[in-house]
Amino acid sequence: MTNKSSKRTQQHPSRCPDNSAFKQQRLPASELELTAPAVLSSFFIIGLVCLAVGICLILTVLRVQEIQINYSDICSNCSKLRENASNWKTECHCTANFTLELSMEGDVLMYYGLQNFFQNHRRYVISRSNAQLLGKDVNIENSNCEPFTIYPNGTPMAPCGAIANSMFNDTIHLSYYPNSTTVIQVPLLKRGNSWWTDKNVKFFNPPSHNLSSAFAGSARPPYWEKPVYLLDEEDDENNGYKNDDFIIWMRVSAFATFKNLYRRLSRINEFADGLPAGNYSLHISYNFPVTKFRGKKQVVFSTVVWSGGRNFFLGIAYTISGAVILLAGFILMALHLKLRKK
Repeated sequence: MTNKSSKRTQQHPSRCPDNSAFKQQRLPASELELTAPAVLSSFFIIGLVCLAVGICLILTVLRVQEIQINYSDICSNCSKLRENASNWKTECHCTANFTLELSMEGDVLMYYGLQNFFQNHRRYVISRSNAQLLGKDVNIENSNCEPFTIYPNGTPMAPCGAIANSMFNDTIHLSYYPNSTTVIQVPLLKRGNSWWTDKNVKFFNPPSHNLSSAFAGSARPPYWEKPVYLLDEEDDENNGYKNDDFIIWMRVSAFATFKNLYRRLSRINEFADGLPAGNYSLHISYNFPVTKFRGKKQVVFSTVVWSGGRNFFLGIAYTISGAVILLAGFILMALHLKLRKK
């Protein structure tokens, strides 16, 4: 019997762990004891840090200079013209004058802003073909681009989808008037405004020796005035799907009121230090209709600091969080002092 049981033990070894401190969970351990002084100290330290960061962010944002020019009412004649889709070939220009009371020093960014334009609708958000934007030869009829996929004659749209079709297409130029007789065109940069990851990872033109042949056999979206390979005829690296204005528009906003980067000030000659104080005018080629959805359009000029543009959200959030944590710390300290004897 003894030989049989030993043979069974050899054939079926025991599953019990080794008799070691690690496997038998006999390692020395320590348990953190949260005393009142330690807890209260952590509350006060974290609260003071959050409060200091919040106040620092708010003071930094206050240094940002920003001016907004709403041109929806100024260009009301063009707005009425664009209400009729049959007038899309008719050019309409308007001018919006404004004055800078103080110089905007440093880097100056130029944005276009839209109000009451809902880009967060689910059907709108998915209406695109990422494979097409990567320059691949795909069948867009099987994509999410409907109804902006192909024309009745079978010609595919490039780019397809509702996002691309509704691209903002107003053209805006800025002029500076140092005196009553002199007009200076403000130099604005239209490259380098999009995210590096978008420009170099998410958007590519179809492979070809030139863009016109790369997009041969396709047509522009219905609301566009010119095909995608003519978005920037002066710079091949800023043309087609790699156009900065197009890339920025394709990153949809989460809110109905938003602004997108349009241009950056080129700091040369009279504008080496920024935008000087004085009289300016915006020369606008009005193409983007907004009256049917009760929208508004504006141009925003803003400087930037290390924390970004003029946005108080982060500073206010840190300040409120720090104040709440400090208040909780004082309440806990009062309870401790009152009930510690018990």
